Amino acid sequence: MAHLRPHHALLGFTLLALGACSNYVKREEFDAAIGDLDRRVAANEAAIADLRRSLEARLDAHEARFTELAGRLHVDMNVHFAYDSATLRPEDQPTLDDFARVLREHESGAQVTVEGFADPAGSASYNKRLAQRRADAVREFLVGDGGLDDGRVRSVSYGEAAERQLAPGAWGEGGDANRRVTLVVDLPPASG
Repeated sequence: MAHLRPHHALLGFTLLALGACSNYVKREEFDAAIGDLDRRVAANEAAIADLRRSLEARLDAHEARFTELAGRLHVDMNVHFAYDSATLRPEDQPTLDDFARVLREHESGAQVTVEGFADPAGSASYNKRLAQRRADAVREFLVGDGGLDDGRVRSVSYGEAAERQLAPGAWGEGGDANRRVTLVVDLPPASG
């Protein structure tokens, strides 16, 4: 059999399980399903690459960092918060405006998750709530001023999660890298 990607194995297993009900899966049906899946994966990969290029061009001056992960685009931007604050800084608003503009122009169907973070200065429960307020502040900006669809932007809190800190253990003046939001973009599945 030709080289299989991980998603091929899952599809193959599913088709075989369904085929057990009727004793077999026709090779042509299996090959057609794999071909359709390959086309959808390629379309999603192309859409992510196009979105990344557009965001990189628009956010170049804002020092954003991009990571592609399994059909998702992580955007780490310089959107940070003052110590013990969930107020969006005026200097971060142009960055978020540019981000929203690219999504409106290129991927209006994208789902955006705003991930909020805190430094480890307070209790874990307090930091979880503070990071949620930060994520909510950015979400409100993206929907209100940025014009993104309310139903396509959500917010979550990671609080002081040690594995997600950019400056492990740093807080106060040295912990500004940990007081931030990260934006995750999920594109809608490519149509068949």
